[in-house]
This record gives sequence, structure tokens and C-alpha cells, in this order.
Amino acid sequence: MKIYKIIVLFILIVFQSCKEEQLNQQVSIYTIGDSTMADKRNPDTNPERGWCQLLPTFLNKNVNVKNHAVNGRSTRSFISEKRWDKVYNQLKKGDYVFIQFGHNDQKIKDPKRYTNPQTAYRNNLIKFVKETRKKEAIPVLFTPIVRRRFNEYGTFTDTHGAYPREVRLVAKEYNVPFIDLQYLTEKLEESYGVEGSKKLHLHYLPNEIPYYPKGKEDNTHLSILGATEVSKLALNSLKEKVSSLKAFIIN
Repeated sequence: MKIYKIIVLFILIVFQSCKEEQLNQQVSIYTIGDSTMADKRNPDTNPERGWCQLLPTFLNKNVNVKNHAVNGRSTRSFISEKRWDKVYNQLKKGDYVFIQFGHNDQKIKDPKRYTNPQTAYRNNLIKFVKETRKKEAIPVLFTPIVRRRFNEYGTFTDTHGAYPREVRLVAKEYNVPFIDLQYLTEKLEESYGVEGSKKLHLHYLPNEIPYYPKGKEDNTHLSILGATEVSKLALNSLKEKVSSLKAFIIN
């Protein structure tokens, strides 16, 4: 009986040791996408933020966020500029890749960025997924965050067309963890209302703040408040959809 207790105690110690080692293991989250995710310069004076710029605020020291999102990029330009190659070459087993594109894939007048949603856009998303898995890393697909757009009746209206649908389809077909930021941010905008939602973006009168002396009216990019809210939405959903990330998220 005494030997049995010693064996059980030994197993518990080993289990606890392995659990602590797993929690203390450094993992990296690579984020790829456009300006709505990207780090912004001059944070002391610039009120704009990408939502991935705020992620470290809500994650513990065992996670390293490597934000590769860049203003103006689509899936096409992110690949053609070799930005994806740079991420791919760094990926390690157990890392995560957060993938959110769509805003610039819509630029139909720009052949360097535009992608047809059902063909090039879809295939580029699949490329990111397959190559991430090839490195034994974990892809996570996000629909693009919404732009703030209410019609004259105060009804929120979509601007992304067929692109979010393709993200959902790829996520389903390839069994990829999926965060529907389009839906979540639409609800967020509606909860703030027509006027209140301006605070989530960049709305400033002339001379209201030094960074925009001529004023600003931008319904796409996020303020500090907006980026914070979107980061919280993403992480709350990630806790449900990607259980392995729970240990790294600060409640």
C-alpha cells in the first residue's frame, strides 16, 4: 500500500512539473493582415491603434506577439512582397498565426492588391493555413473588422461583400479555428450607436488634437478605445475557440 502511494505521488509530481513547464513555455503569436491590426508609429501623440497592437496588454509574459500586419496590405500584396515568407521562415511548432485580410483585397482598381473573393482571396487564405500547419503551428482565421457605416435611417450597413463569407467557408472546410470579427464588431458598433461609435474610430475637429490639426473623419481605423474593445472581443472568443490559448490570456 505504501509503495502504491509513493507511485501515485511520483506521478502527480511529474504531471505537475510537466504542466508548469507547459505554462512557462514561450510561444509566439504572429499576426498578419492590414492597417486595422498593425502597430502604429508615434504612440505618444498618434491616437490610432491596430487591434493587435493592444494584444500584449491582455496576455501574460509567456506569449510573444509578433505583429507583421502592415497598412494597405491585401493577401496578394502580403505574399508578393515576401512578407509571408518572412513569417513562414520564423514559425515554430506550437506557434499561432492570426490571419485577417479583406479591406484591401477589395481594391478593384489596384491590380497589385485586388483579389477576387472566390478565387485568389480564397486560395491565399488556404495557402496561409496549409503552410502554417506544415510548420506544425496553429492558424486562426478572422473575418475583417467592419467599417463604421450607418445609413440615413441609423441602420448599420456592410461594406465587405463576399469576403467574410469566404473566410467562413475556408475555416469550415479546413477545420480552422475561426473568429467572426465582422459579426462581433458590427454588434460593437451598434451598441455604441450612430454618434457614440465615432469614439471607436478617428473623429476629430480641426485643432482638437495636435496630431490632426486639420481634423479627421476616419470610419475604418481604430482609436485606442476601439482597438482595446476589438482586442477584448477577439480574446474572449479565442478562449472559447482555441483552448490552448486560455493559459496565456489574462482574465
